[in-house]
Order: sequence, then structure tokens, then C-alpha cells
Amino acid sequence: MRPMLLAAARSPRAERTVTGFPVTRTLVDRFVAGESLASALATVRELLQSGRFVSIDFLGEDTVDPAQARLTVDTYLALIDELSALAGDSGDVRPVEVSVKLSALGQALPRDGHRIALDNARAVVRAAHAAGVWVTFDAEDHTTTDSTHAIVRELRRDFPQTVGTVLQAYLHRTEDDCRAFAAEGARIRLCKGAYDEPESVAFRRKPEVDASYLRCLSILMAGSGYPMVASHDPVVIGTAELLATAAGRGNTAFEYQMLYGIRDAEQARLVTLDRHVRVYVPFGDQWYGYFIRRLAERPANVAFFLRSATSRK
Repeated sequence: MRPMLLAAARSPRAERTVTGFPVTRTLVDRFVAGESLASALATVRELLQSGRFVSIDFLGEDTVDPAQARLTVDTYLALIDELSALAGDSGDVRPVEVSVKLSALGQALPRDGHRIALDNARAVVRAAHAAGVWVTFDAEDHTTTDSTHAIVRELRRDFPQTVGTVLQAYLHRTEDDCRAFAAEGARIRLCKGAYDEPESVAFRRKPEVDASYLRCLSILMAGSGYPMVASHDPVVIGTAELLATAAGRGNTAFEYQMLYGIRDAEQARLVTLDRHVRVYVPFGDQWYGYFIRRLAERPANVAFFLRSATSRK
């Protein structure tokens, strides 16, 4: 089912069908903090008051229209302006972060996509740096990885503390990428991966992905950067504690990251233990691809959605 759902995440026909179900909006609200900037900010304030950090994502990807890419930049600039009053300070760790997909900034444009994405990303990073807000560039499918890493490294030359990126443990290359970025002292969000990748570049079986995640996390914990443990897996959470202790890291030298709407009680528990917990908060009307990938990760959500969608009540 997972490969079919991931294929559906990029299918216009499937999007029209799924978004036509009345129940879809109810389930989407579990994972997405509304479509407007105001609704996202309300969620951000609530999470910050609970002692959690936030990472805000304006949803959108695979942009092939320069005007749409520019609109995405403008939205991030408006978001960062609003977040500047909430950024605060927690030592070297910023409680407020924005997450950005480079394909939404023009990386997928047929001509000069890399350059356009770099220029747009620089505008976002410059504003975030001035506002005391972190920027983390999301990982997408494997064909974008080299371009994304090149852009991240270019931006880190001028903004090494502001800019971080995401590495996906299911890719075969990620252990080497972890070593390189950890040696550079980079801030890295490690996730398992949410795209349907071929066996030639990625581990496909869950035990292999889980084992790769723990190997990669061990590398990051032993490095000089700031690991961000993006997982809801209890085994990963427990192992992260052991690896951090073995590496001599205190509670504030790494963080956990979880998705908005998932394992809220666990997020609160970790906060009571004085752990850094950051919640990934997506918003915007381009929620379809994100929503389907969340269904692919959690079969229970698929069953709930199908039961609700086929109910006559």
C-alpha cells in the first residue's frame, strides 16, 4: 500500500478524488495547522507556550512557475517577519525555525532551476538570520539531493548557524553524507524518508531503514554538529538518549522533532524531562502531497480515512 500512496501523492487525478471526500478536511486538520498564516501562528504560539520549539513549513513543492516560486518566497518573508517577535532565545538553539522545500523555490524549473532556488533561498535565509529564526532545507526525492546539498553548503558559508538541512536514512549515501556534514558542524535533521525510491539508491525494507537510521544517528551524535532526531519511534527515541550520553552530549546538545498532530503526549513527556522537542507545523492550501505521505506512514490513518469516506452518515 505504501508505494501506491506515495505514487498517489503526485497524481493530479488522485488529488481530485481525495480532496472531494467531505471527511478529508477533518483528517487533514489533524496534521496541518490550517491554510492561513494567522491559523499557523496561533498554533505556533500554543506550542511555544507548552515549552516546545517549532518548525513551520509553508506547504508546496515541485513548482514549475517562476511566479509561484516568488510567491512562496514572499510568504516565507511575511512568515519570518511575524515570527521575529516569537523567536526568543535559548542559548545557541533557536526555538523558532522555518522548513523550506527547495523545489518550492524553483529548483524544479526546467532552466536555471538550481540558480533560481539558490537566489530565492538566500533571500529567505538573510531575513531569517536577521530575525533570529533558523532555516532548515527539507529533503525531497533522491534526484534533488546533490543540488540541495550544494545550495545548503553555499548558504552555510555566510550563515553557518542559521542554515541546516535534512538527511534521509533510507538512502544508501546518507551515512557518508552524515559524516561530511557532522565534520562541518552542521545542524542536521535525520528522518527515515518519505518518498518511493528505487532499490538502487535506497533501502526498501523497514528493518534495513531502521538499522540505517541508527547508524546515521550514531555518526551525527559523535560529530561536532547539532543532531535533530526526527522520529516518533520509541526505539529511536530511547537509543538517541544512549548515543547522546555516550557522546558526552547534554540535554540541550540535540533535539527531538515530531510532526504536528502525532504523539502529542510523548512530546509533552519529553519536555517534562527537559529535552528539546520541536514540532513540525505545516500550513497552507497545498496540503495534498504532505497529507498522503502521512497516510503512507501510518496505516491506521488509512483505515480511518477509508471507513469515513465510504460511510453514508
